[in-house]
Amino acid sequence: MRFAHVGDVVLSHDIYGQGSGKPAIVLINSLGTDRRIWDQVVADLEQDFTVLTFDKRGHGLSDLGTPPYRIEDFSGDLAGLIDHYGLKNVIICGLSVGGLIALSLYEKRPDLVRAIIFSDTAHKIGTPDFWKARIDAVMEGGIESILEPIMSRWFTPPYRSADNADYRGYCTMLVRQPKLGYAGTCAAIRDADFTHVAQNLDVPALCIVGDQDGSTPPELVKSLADLIPGSQFQVIEGAAHIPCVETPAAFLTHLRTFIDTLPGE
Repeated sequence: MRFAHVGDVVLSHDIYGQGSGKPAIVLINSLGTDRRIWDQVVADLEQDFTVLTFDKRGHGLSDLGTPPYRIEDFSGDLAGLIDHYGLKNVIICGLSVGGLIALSLYEKRPDLVRAIIFSDTAHKIGTPDFWKARIDAVMEGGIESILEPIMSRWFTPPYRSADNADYRGYCTMLVRQPKLGYAGTCAAIRDADFTHVAQNLDVPALCIVGDQDGSTPPELVKSLADLIPGSQFQVIEGAAHIPCVETPAAFLTHLRTFIDTLPGE
C-alpha cells in the first residue's frame, strides 16, 4: 500500500512491477468500491504487466478532497499518478464511473493512453433525477439505506447468497465508503456526458458487460461500443455489474485476448 500527493489530495494506491519495463495497465474501480475489487485480476496480470490500482478521491484510503466532484477531478488525479511513476503508453481499464474517467483522461491527456477497456460503463450514465434521488437517499439515510438495491445491480442472485462470505465483504466495502465521497461522485456522474469523446476516440477499445448488469445493462454498453470507431463488444455470461469480482476468469480472458491484438508499443 502506497500514498502519493497528487494535486490537492493524497491518493492511496498500489503499483506492481514498477521499473520492470513491462507494458503498463491501470485499473479504475467503480462508485462505492475501492481498488481491492481488482485483487483477482491483479494476481493474474502482475506477471506480465506493470499494474497500477488506486482509490479515487472520496473512496478507500484516499483523501476526500472537496466534493461534489467532476469527472475531470478524477482524471486529473489519475494523470498525476501516472506521471508520478513515469508510465507511458498505458492500457486503461475503467469499470462503471471508471469508464467515464478513462474517456476524460483520453480527452485531457491522449498522450498517456494506448488502449481502453470499458467494463460495464457508458458515455453517459443515468439521468439527473436518478442521481438526485441517489444523493438525497445517501445524505439522509447513509449508504446503508441503499445497500440492497445497489447489491441487486452489482451481483447476480446466486452470488448474493447469505452463505457467500465474499458477498458480505463487498456489502461492508460499500457501506464503509465516505458518505460525502460517494455522494460527490454521484454528482460527477450526473453531470458527465462524454458522447463527443467516445465518437472521436482514436485508440483501440473493448467494451465488455455482464449479461445481468442492472446498473449499465448490455444495451447501454453496446450503445457506447457503437459510438467508438472500430471498438469491440463482448458480453460476459453469469455476471452483473462487477464481473472482475464475480467472474474474474471470463473477465481476464476478454481482457487478455484484446490486449494480444494491440499493435506494438
